[in-house]
Amino acid sequence: MVSYMSVLLYGIGGIVVAGMALLVAFQEKLVYVPVLPGLTKSYPINPARLRLMYEDVWLRSHDGVRLHAWFIKFLPDCQGPTILLQCNVFMLSYRGYGASDGYPSQRGITMDAQAALEHLSQRTDIDTSRVVVFGRSLGGAVGAVLTKNNPDKVAALILENTFTSILDMAGVLLPFLKWFIGGSSSKGPRILNCLVRSPWSTIDIIGEITQPILFLSGLQDEMVPPFHMQMLYAKAAARNRRCIFVEFPTGMHMDTWLAGGDHYWKTIQLFFEQNVPETNEIRLSHNDNGFRGGKMNHWHQDLKPVGLSDD
Repeated sequence: MVSYMSVLLYGIGGIVVAGMALLVAFQEKLVYVPVLPGLTKSYPINPARLRLMYEDVWLRSHDGVRLHAWFIKFLPDCQGPTILLQCNVFMLSYRGYGASDGYPSQRGITMDAQAALEHLSQRTDIDTSRVVVFGRSLGGAVGAVLTKNNPDKVAALILENTFTSILDMAGVLLPFLKWFIGGSSSKGPRILNCLVRSPWSTIDIIGEITQPILFLSGLQDEMVPPFHMQMLYAKAAARNRRCIFVEFPTGMHMDTWLAGGDHYWKTIQLFFEQNVPETNEIRLSHNDNGFRGGKMNHWHQDLKPVGLSDD
């Protein structure tokens, strides 16, 4: 009996030590993937190859790290809405991603997103009252923090296939860790939580967001279990009545926009119309240029192939 208990204790101890070693040594490589396997860090395409007008934007984060972004305008005179993070108008490469300098971390990426928002807030060629944050996966965690911290600068938030927290995702990526790491809803001892440098606990802040939120969930997501999105929605909707949850039965982690087809884009269009409406001045400007009903849908259809991912 003593021998059996000793083996069991040694086994548990070995798992804990192995888990600690993995977390300390490799956690950034598990959370942040600036370059997908088989690809290079340089962009294989840019908006010009898709015949889109764009501007290379170079920013400085608050700690001095040099960042790169693309700013794309559908029309030279188009004022909005402007979408920040992994979307069709302003696409930011976090530190360590794309042409941006530095190495990714939760603190650093949070500063990068804030620097991007401040850049947009200072532009005179957009309607700064209609900035919409769009984030997929990790980008959703970043977007949620940015939206919560800037209720006066962000008009709305769109989350797609986002996780509740990295603490909860640890058990998805490495199943044995679920006994030692977990988020606020975890029933485990969570004794290794203190070692996680990038917890990205979206579930703990989503309920503090007061702006409208659209949740886009691909039910075939092979990376983030879809119930994570359901938990985020439930937490947000308990305090915020301007939350919408839409499911796409065949959507996977990276292709929900494609699998969703017209329904996906019309969902976003309707969300914009209800929560980020055009002012009369801007609408008249568009009509003078010959753009009437359905403009926003066509805008997204034209730009959808350009999306970036933070996975």
